[in-house]
Order: sequence, then C-alpha cells, then structure tokens
Amino acid sequence: MTIRSVLQRLEKAGTALETFMLVSMLTAMMVLAVGQIVMREGFGTGFGWADELVRLMVLWLAMVGSVAACRENRHIRIDALSHILPVWAVNAFRVLVDLFAAAVCAVIAVQAWRYLQVEIEYEDTVLVDTPAWIAHAIMPVAFALIAYRFLISSLKQAGDSLFSRKAGTGA
Repeated sequence: MTIRSVLQRLEKAGTALETFMLVSMLTAMMVLAVGQIVMREGFGTGFGWADELVRLMVLWLAMVGSVAACRENRHIRIDALSHILPVWAVNAFRVLVDLFAAAVCAVIAVQAWRYLQVEIEYEDTVLVDTPAWIAHAIMPVAFALIAYRFLISSLKQAGDSLFSRKAGTGA
C-alpha cells in the first residue's frame, strides 16, 4: 500500500465524515426547530434549551460546511484579475492568496484555542450545565483544518504550475 493510496483513503473517509456530519446536523436542527415551533404554538410549551442548541448547531454546521467548501475549492473567491493577467501570473497569485488565507486561518485557530482555554478556566456552561468549551471546540479545529486545506491547495497549485512550465505547457 503506497502513501498515495493511504492519503486517498483518508481523504475519502474525511469526505464521508464531513458529509455525514452536515446531513445529520441539518436534519436534527430542522427537526428540533420545527418541533419547538409546534410545541410553542400548539401546546404553549417547549424545551428551554432548544433555541440555544439550534444556535450551536448553526455554528457547527457553518464550520463543518466551511471545511467542506475549502476541500472542494468552492469557497468565495474574488477573481477579478484572472481575465487580464496571463495564466502563469494568475496561478502565482492564487498560490499567494491561498498561502495568505492559510496563515490567517492558522492565526484564527490559535486564537480560538486560546479562547477555549479561557472558557475552560472560567468553567463557562451552555445548555444548562454542559461545559461551553465542548460546544465551542469546533472553532479551533475547523480553522486549523481550513488552514491545512488552503496550505495543501497552494502547494498543489504551485506544483502544478511548476510542472506545467517545465513541460512547456505553461504560458
């Protein structure tokens, strides 16, 4: 078994896990929100913790969705220069932009980790008595994964550009 095949299997497992998390969280969030509305309007009652749980599920859904979007290179990208610059310059610019995005996301991941440490120290809670750091642990993990995805993307783009120029196919 080669390293490439191991990495491909890990990528496939990560993709399946992300997809499962997205689908299950979205389904659970919708069932909980609709159930809460029905209980309030139909029976004059509801769960006191449901609104906070839905807000936390939105956070988790957004962060897992962001990781998935970066995996597939489907994130928001302002691409105004690709129509006027030569192909090699566009590729070089994309490498630099992805490296910058990786650095920014890495800094955010570190700061989110520091914030999580403060939450642990002060013993903040959510959802009645759940430690807040458990609910907010997605932040440093997701930003670290996004930084990793941008770094890998920039390295792939740089490698593709170098190999295509050496082969004579680059502009």
